[in-house]
Amino acid sequence: MLITAHGISRKYDRTRSSQGSLQVLSETDLTIEGGKIIVIYGRSGSGKSTLLNILAGILSPSSGTVRYDGRDIYSLPDRELSVLRCKEVGYIPQLHSAVGTLSVRENILLPSAVIGNGKENLKSDELIEQLDLKEICNVRANVLSGGELRRLSVARALINSPSVIFADEPTNDLDDDTSQLVLQQLRLAAQNGAAVVIVTHELFARDYADVLLRMQQGSLVREKG
Repeated sequence: MLITAHGISRKYDRTRSSQGSLQVLSETDLTIEGGKIIVIYGRSGSGKSTLLNILAGILSPSSGTVRYDGRDIYSLPDRELSVLRCKEVGYIPQLHSAVGTLSVRENILLPSAVIGNGKENLKSDELIEQLDLKEICNVRANVLSGGELRRLSVARALINSPSVIFADEPTNDLDDDTSQLVLQQLRLAAQNGAAVVIVTHELFARDYADVLLRMQQGSLVREKG
């Protein structure tokens, strides 16, 4: 998967409050290649999550284009974009989005319901083992700790072996050992050919970067790669 973003920006209209508009993301170009990890770091409110959501097909840019292997994703019909995201994109949200009434395993398997390829159970077993979820795989999500929910989100993002993975603060709520476990899983996904984009404020996550970018007041500064 090759993702190319050209001239993407995002601003919010605040004319009703007589304060004009708020520019969250300045015009930005970015190329994302399979097999590499891009780490974007910066302070809260710098525009990291906005950029990630635009790249992931969740938030339309105010200007510019995002292309997946040449396809302008924001020109696609909503249904087609949704199917593309389910098949090709793994997304680890900053906030927890598990379905509380479902078990850990059932939550992990949710994205595979759309594209079922017959290997979902085998893949879920593998992820449950790798992310140390085996003892709670049949526990309902509404009684999990923050760290357990985070690991569930990682497993769910990886269940369809996506071509690109977007991770918004994936080590939030985790201790050092579990943070390393999650980052190792993302490194493994990149080694298997996926493009991985991580936004974070954790300093140690930079050690996993093939490309390191700093977000500063809505603009990207390249520091490595």
